[in-house]
Amino acid sequence: MPSAHFVAPDTIRSRFAAAMSEMYRQEVPQYGTLLELVADINEQTLADNPALARQMTAANDLDRLSVERHGAIRVGTAAELGMLARLFAVMGMAPVGYYDLAAAGVPVHSTAFRPVETEALAINPFRLFTSLLRLDLIEDDGLRQRAADILAARDIFTPRVRELIETFEAEGGLTEAEADTFVAEAIETFRWHEDATVDYATYEALASEHKLIADVVCFRGPHINHLTPRTLDIDAAQAAMPEYGITPKAVIEGPPRRDVPILLRQTSFKALEESIRFAGDTEGRHTARFGEIEQRGVALTPDGRALYDRLLAAAQTYKRDANADYQAALHGIFEEFPDDLDTLRRRELAYFRYEAVGESTLDVEAFTDDHGAIEALVASGHVVAHPIVYEDFLPVSAAGIFQSNLGDDDDAGEGTAAASQHELEAALGRAVIDPFSLYAEIEAESKRAALDTLMGRTPENTLA
Repeated sequence: MPSAHFVAPDTIRSRFAAAMSEMYRQEVPQYGTLLELVADINEQTLADNPALARQMTAANDLDRLSVERHGAIRVGTAAELGMLARLFAVMGMAPVGYYDLAAAGVPVHSTAFRPVETEALAINPFRLFTSLLRLDLIEDDGLRQRAADILAARDIFTPRVRELIETFEAEGGLTEAEADTFVAEAIETFRWHEDATVDYATYEALASEHKLIADVVCFRGPHINHLTPRTLDIDAAQAAMPEYGITPKAVIEGPPRRDVPILLRQTSFKALEESIRFAGDTEGRHTARFGEIEQRGVALTPDGRALYDRLLAAAQTYKRDANADYQAALHGIFEEFPDDLDTLRRRELAYFRYEAVGESTLDVEAFTDDHGAIEALVASGHVVAHPIVYEDFLPVSAAGIFQSNLGDDDDAGEGTAAASQHELEAALGRAVIDPFSLYAEIEAESKRAALDTLMGRTPENTLA
């Protein structure tokens, strides 16, 4: 057990997230504008919808809203990903989920590092969507080897952060001074550099294969390419972006607008075209970093996700060049998906966290299982069900954001090799965590805790 003089991983994560946000604000001033826009939209949404404010307060979701961010990075080698896994472990972040973006024409596969415990998520839910380049998708043998050689020659971590990761692993934690140094050193891995590590000809050759390959291979490290604040009304944010001097992407990714938001919706502004100095002092331009906004809804069960996937697939025939038309088409298709919390809960399409309120005289012997007891307690108002926020990502949304901001809105080409989850996990040094299992565990544990609280149960008399 970590010593009391060590800084909690949740605290280190909060400091790191704040430092990264400040660094990105300095690098991309429009990100600061994006934060202002989201704060304004959230304030207005809560003022206009007191019921939402009460729901989020009761679920302990309101305080985290202003600090909620997710970032995205891309690394080039298995060794880089493995060290990142160790770095994120210092901050209480584990790899959750596997995303095959190669299937959508983007030559990476990915996972998301994030906290997994309910208490840790409430403190700071910072996530980093992390992609590993698929060098095997470079068709030209010579270019593939050239890219591998370039990546092998770089070290994206400072010597000091490597030392502190080893200290954390050996000692079980970091002291206050070590934690501060760790944050300062870790941030350097994600800093933007205007100097490329290759000449312009190499950059152009790699970019001709895929712009993302050039972005990963040709720079000192995995510069943060976006930080994403969470809005409570992404449609209002999309409409307001031009008023703030921001040009949004064509369409909002994910499900349509609903009374009960589900999963994840995302939009962004177009990536910046930035001046780059290539080896040999050649000047050029590179496009990679952009601004993204997200709206998070309730996490769906496997049955809910299957319904979502089927409905979204039906929408793929619609044109995506006009957001209003596309959203209208989506809305019609998704009429089949229940849009109230009680139906989602009773049909087990979404995950919920259960909480006991007040006292109950319900006779436990009247029920043959926990499910019946929970349903009766919910009906009587002695247990409330809070929707569990979806903490993860949608592969289709992620690929859509990637493609639109790399200047490539085409559909995935045929013949893309299937990504290998086994290979990604080998690089991580561990298996990725199944997100469905996490949500199911949170729901099941909350049910047990609610029943134990109201019925005074012990493990010996817990119903099967």
